[in-house]
Formats: sequence, structure tokens, C-alpha cells
Amino acid sequence: MQLIEISLEFRVIVGISAMVLLFTGFIIVFVISQRKKLLYQKNLNALNEEKQQNLTQQNILLEQRVEDRTTELVIQKNELQKSLQELKRTQLQLIQKEKMASLGELTAGIAHEIQNPLNFVNNFSDVTIELATELRQELDKGDKEEAIAIAHDIQQNLEKISQHGKRAGSIVKGMLEHSRVDTGQKELTDINKLAAESLRLSYSGFCAKDNTFTASCETFPDDQIHQIPIVPQALKRVLFNLLNNSFYAVRDKKRQLGEDYKPMVSLTTKKDGDNVLIIISDNGKGISPGIIQKIFQPFFTTRPTGEGTGLGLSLSYDIVKSHEGELIVASVEGEGTSFTIVLPGQG
Repeated sequence: MQLIEISLEFRVIVGISAMVLLFTGFIIVFVISQRKKLLYQKNLNALNEEKQQNLTQQNILLEQRVEDRTTELVIQKNELQKSLQELKRTQLQLIQKEKMASLGELTAGIAHEIQNPLNFVNNFSDVTIELATELRQELDKGDKEEAIAIAHDIQQNLEKISQHGKRAGSIVKGMLEHSRVDTGQKELTDINKLAAESLRLSYSGFCAKDNTFTASCETFPDDQIHQIPIVPQALKRVLFNLLNNSFYAVRDKKRQLGEDYKPMVSLTTKKDGDNVLIIISDNGKGISPGIIQKIFQPFFTTRPTGEGTGLGLSLSYDIVKSHEGELIVASVEGEGTSFTIVLPGQG
């Protein structure tokens, strides 16, 4: 075979052509790569722009929702504030109603109590007027001895009138002390006297509302108790509330059991270390375990509609707490209930 001789010029031309082809291919690949990059960047920018638009739209929607929710919350807040104001106003009215109910019970008790001395005053006054007429007649007759005897009777009657008049005056004084504005200032007070007076007037008030009601009322004072600092009007309101509950309980039990049942309410004072205890007990219906946990809650009552606001025990609890004391209840359903007021004494 004969080898074809290739000239140098041809080789150079072929080499240059190959280089041109390689360079052209490189340029083409580079251009294609750059176009892909540009297209990718364009798509990425378009995607970012779309995302940004979506985010902007979502932010607008969220801001609108937040604004709507804020407006809704403001409306709800205003409504709640209005409801709270109405509730406070209603609560104040109910508290005032409870205080007036307590005052009404006291007034009924005082009216019942004061009726007895007034009856004595009226009766002795009528008799004295008759005796004065007889005295004048005897003096006209000149019967000195009979006149002296009649004058002696008149003197005794006037003493009775004075005695019962003072008794009526002391009852009225007690009513004025109870009904005066509660200053919240503590005073040294004879607890035994306050408790006995509260029991007597509370029972009289209950009897005035129900003239068929009778109960055995007993007091057991502890003579070792001296005067202690309390707000008398406030504590008397507590005693009236507790005593009224006791009388209510024994009256209901009496209606259920009839004459075989003997209603009993007692009030005991006792010195216990540095404390003073006031214990009000009854043999009434008692309180069930499910109810006893709720009795100090505001507006809770087991009485029929119109017979209680449900604030008596709640107010009593708050008053005792304001005296730095405790109000404790113990009860056996069907057998009776006792409330114990624990007050700090003088040590």
C-alpha cells in the first residue's frame, strides 16, 4: 500500500478547523447554559414575585381579620363592661334589699316587743284616770282615809307606767342604734347583751309575721366574756340573718311533723382562749351535704322565690371576715344546724 503524504499546510488547516469547531461547540454550550440559567432565574423571579403577591394578599387578609376581630373584641368588651355595671348595680340593689329586709324584721320584732309595755301604759293610764275621779269624789266627801288609799294606788300605777315607758324607750333606742348608718368603726360591746337582745327581737319579729309560730328560745351566756371590739350594727345584722334561718328551719319542720315536734333555738356565748364564740343552734330540718358547701355563695338560696335574696349568709360571712373572724356551719340533715361565729377577743 502506498502511504499518502500529507503536507504541513493541510495539517495546519485541519488543526485550525478542529479548534474552531471545538471553540464553536464550547460557545454554543455556554450560550445554551446561560440561556438555561437566565430562564431559571426568570422563572425563579416570577415564582418569588408570585409568592410575594400571595404573601401581600395574605397579609391584607390577615390585617382585615385582625381588624375585624379587634372590632368584635371591643364590642364584646363594651358589652361585658355594660353587663358588669348592670350586675354591680343589681348586686347593690339586692344588698340594700337584704339590709332592708333585716331592718324590716327588726322593726317587726320591736313593734311586737313594744306592744306589751304600751298595753301596760294604756291600761294603767285608764285605771289611773278612774282612780283620779274616785279620789276627787272621796275628797269631796271628806273621806281622808279612802282618799289616801286611792292616792297610794295612783302612785303605784304611775310607777308601773314609768317602768313600762322606760322599757318602751329602751326598745326604741335599740331600733335607732340598729338602723343608723354603719360607720364601720369598732366599739367595745357587751356580746352577751347584744346576743340576748338579738334573739329576743328576732323571735318577736318572726312571731309578728306568723302569729301561729312558737319556739323555745334559750340563751347560755358566758360571764367570763368582757366587752370586745366589734361593729355592733354589722354583727347584729349577722345574728339576725342566722337566727332568722334557724326560725325558718324549725317552722318548716313543725309544719311537717306537727304537734309532736318541739321547735328549739339556742344562742350560746363562750370564751375560747383569745377568741369569743357565738353559737346559734336549732333542731330544725338540717342541711344536706350537697347544699352545705354552697350556702355562703352569693345569691344561693333554697327558699321559694320571693322569700329570700340568697345574700343573707353571704353578707354575714363577709361581715364576720371583716372582723378577722370565722363563720363555721355544722349540720346533720333531719336533726338540726349550728352556726359558730368565731371573733377575736381581748386576750
